[in-house]
Amino acid sequence: MSVRERLATREDIEFDPERVDIDDGDVLDRLEPETQEWWLDQFGEFVPENGGFFTPPQKGAIPLIDDEQNALVCAPTGSGKTLASFTAIIDDLVGRARTDELDNAVYCLYVSPLKSLANDIHRNLAEPLAGISERCPENVDVRQAIRHGDTSDSERQKMLKETPHILNTTPETLAILLNSPKFKKKLESVEYVVVDEIHSLAENKRGTHLSVSLERLEAMCATSPTRIGCSATVEPLDAVGEFLVGYEDGDPREFDIVDARFVREFDMELACPTDDLIDTPPAVVSERFYDDLAGLIADHENTLVFTNTRSGAERVLSNLREHHGFDESDSGCHHGSLSKERRQEIEGRLKEGSIDVVTTSTSLELGIDMPHIDLVVQVGSPKSVASLLQRVGRAGHQLGETVKGRVYALDRDELVECAVMLKKAEEGFVDRVFLPEGAHDVATQHVYGMAINQVRPETEVREILRSAYPYREYGDAEFESLFAYMTGDYDGLEEKNVYPKIWRDTNDPPNGDHHYEEYDVGEELIGKRGRLARVIYMTNLGTIPDSFDIDVYVRGSDEWVGQLDEEYLDTLEKGDVFVLGGSNYQYSYRRGTKAYVDPTNKTATVPSWYSERLPLSYDLGREILDFQREMVATLQDGGPPAVRAWLRDLPMDENTVRALARMYDEQLRYAGAASVSTHDRLAVEVALDRDEYRRHYHVHSAYGRRFNDGLSRLCAYHVAQQTNANVQLAVADNGFTLTLPLNRKVNLQRVIEGIDPSEIRGDLRASLDGSDLLKRYFRINATRSLMILKRYKGHEKTAAQQQVSSEMLLSFAQDLDGFAVMEETYREILEDKLNVAALEDVLASVSEGNLRVETQTVDSPSPRAFGLATLMASDVVLAEDESAVLQEFHARVLEEIGDDATVHD
Repeated sequence: MSVRERLATREDIEFDPERVDIDDGDVLDRLEPETQEWWLDQFGEFVPENGGFFTPPQKGAIPLIDDEQNALVCAPTGSGKTLASFTAIIDDLVGRARTDELDNAVYCLYVSPLKSLANDIHRNLAEPLAGISERCPENVDVRQAIRHGDTSDSERQKMLKETPHILNTTPETLAILLNSPKFKKKLESVEYVVVDEIHSLAENKRGTHLSVSLERLEAMCATSPTRIGCSATVEPLDAVGEFLVGYEDGDPREFDIVDARFVREFDMELACPTDDLIDTPPAVVSERFYDDLAGLIADHENTLVFTNTRSGAERVLSNLREHHGFDESDSGCHHGSLSKERRQEIEGRLKEGSIDVVTTSTSLELGIDMPHIDLVVQVGSPKSVASLLQRVGRAGHQLGETVKGRVYALDRDELVECAVMLKKAEEGFVDRVFLPEGAHDVATQHVYGMAINQVRPETEVREILRSAYPYREYGDAEFESLFAYMTGDYDGLEEKNVYPKIWRDTNDPPNGDHHYEEYDVGEELIGKRGRLARVIYMTNLGTIPDSFDIDVYVRGSDEWVGQLDEEYLDTLEKGDVFVLGGSNYQYSYRRGTKAYVDPTNKTATVPSWYSERLPLSYDLGREILDFQREMVATLQDGGPPAVRAWLRDLPMDENTVRALARMYDEQLRYAGAASVSTHDRLAVEVALDRDEYRRHYHVHSAYGRRFNDGLSRLCAYHVAQQTNANVQLAVADNGFTLTLPLNRKVNLQRVIEGIDPSEIRGDLRASLDGSDLLKRYFRINATRSLMILKRYKGHEKTAAQQQVSSEMLLSFAQDLDGFAVMEETYREILEDKLNVAALEDVLASVSEGNLRVETQTVDSPSPRAFGLATLMASDVVLAEDESAVLQEFHARVLEEIGDDATVHD
């Protein structure tokens, strides 16, 4: 009996022959009878929702994997993409186990960014493996196991004797296994590699590290493993696909894309507790928000609330418990600072649907299965469409169910971000991920690892590294810089306790020191240096940096006044004033783990820093500029009524509609259309603060904090050269503020227009000299490059101790020509942190006249600059302080345009 005939005779499902298209039958025909039976028993009841027995990503992926084709599978959370990846693999392994063809070795690697995700997949794999195996007449044993940092020594030893056929692991553990003398042989049989949540790896150095590990694995395996990547939200698909499969002979390996990202129905809306976020007291805004949130939770079975910080998640939960009747029995919090046991408890209750609401920051964003969640609430802007879809996609965790999400914006700048974000999400837009390229520090670890495993030809090392997408354009000059560092070709390096890691030599004639008969005479070879090389490598690899808090002391008295996150110091220059513990201090200098300050009565010049907050995506920033262009045009053509009518077609409530319409109406009436940045206009406004004797330049560059950090540093560098004055900066996602003393004046428009795009990288490098940002990133890269060892002979260096060591090495490293660790420090800051490529593009547009810089002089900040202006306002410590400053700014605007504070409807 054929598959289709068998399906038609089933009585336990609602069967409609016209709804089972040929694709479902084709997919089922590929599977073993026992797999078919299990699948129909599990998913036959979902025919009405799916339109078939397989979801779109399953229809696309299973045949490709069965044909041993590499595939990037993109589909929403809950659409079955992970099961799609494993179904063909399990089917293959079960079929081979039936005929006793499986060796005691690994056949499938599942790599995930989180240990918890590996645990979750482990459980989800157990069910299909058990269900299919019990339907087989023969005794079938397909084993799976988890191997990561928490795996006990006894479990690791057990895996050597009884090796899992499917191994779940993390990028860091995979790199360790590739150098494990015994276990690496177990990986030579790998035929499948599944990389889950690939978007969260590709955009950072963990992904760079993994990409090289996969190429090292490729070189070890008897046959080229089939690679499968999974993601709910990722763009660009071609680049991420190439990142997944790597390169061979200079070209990307072949792969297919299963793009089913938009197969689910979304019910998303932007909400605001008031149509007036300035004159409504913060306490009232907060009360209305929590009343709304409690009502939404009551109306739904399970609600997941995302905030942008861990402290925010704790604060929301605390308010719900204190004022809305929740307690530990029906609510909880989940984030990375909590214990593993506490996180697992919350995850378990979410899975079984026994908890009403959980608050979180980012720790539940990735694909842990939570089938009972029917509402996601996002508090504040998640900063990208991809992140929004990833988070909201946690609701309605079955295909056919509507994904329901509510986004609450509680300040005016985030209101704009979120309005554009939801608009673009409805249109199917996804922000691009930007993949780091050519990182010397990651290359150091892998070249060291390859040399430790065996002496090998240099050509082989180069070929493996260049096969990884991030190193596809790694040229001879980059290799020479890397090898010069690793072989210690610098005078004085060993005196700094930095020792060679490899030797590099020509295979000598028969009596030479480095003669290896298996290689040709005259061939360039690479090998490890040092008796402890393997121990050093195994205990120091990885890319996630350690961090620490800086102790702040008063100069001279050594009085301790508190601590600052070390990222905060990236923003400080000598003379800057900040608030700590309610008092103002002027920053003087930093030595290692200590910062030295002077008490002052001067007003604060640097805003509070929230290091947990994500930066706005560059692509979404560009979409905001287009939104503003359309907003200005609509206002000019039809006024506020036309704007409100236009906005009501977007996914937002009436409060949001009125707040946005009023803000832009007041902006144009106060400062004109030229004060609003668009895709072809960069608006700069100059505001004089005679009370504080300062001149503020508010630059409305809405490209996100990374871009604005870079542009503000460029501007400050050039302005300081022109004025010889102390330039103060405050950076946000929608722009930045540059401040000078009132008696110093500069034409910032000409400064921006005069920046040569070809000199941006050199200018930024010069601007970083002596900065705490450079010191911190040098420490991170020196540690990743094994120049500073976190662990050595049983001793461990804390991040603070690493910082002290790195500052002793920094000036030495800066004097070395083309020193790999120093070059990587500059590369990472410029490319990954300051988005230098975008800076070059935008400033080239300025230089070519396609992007006009327009300046407005105002007596007080314009409405679109309120957020920037409050960053520089004096004594803004509490929400009430910020509210008072905003109200003062707003009153000045209303007085200028001749209105009172009534709503303009």
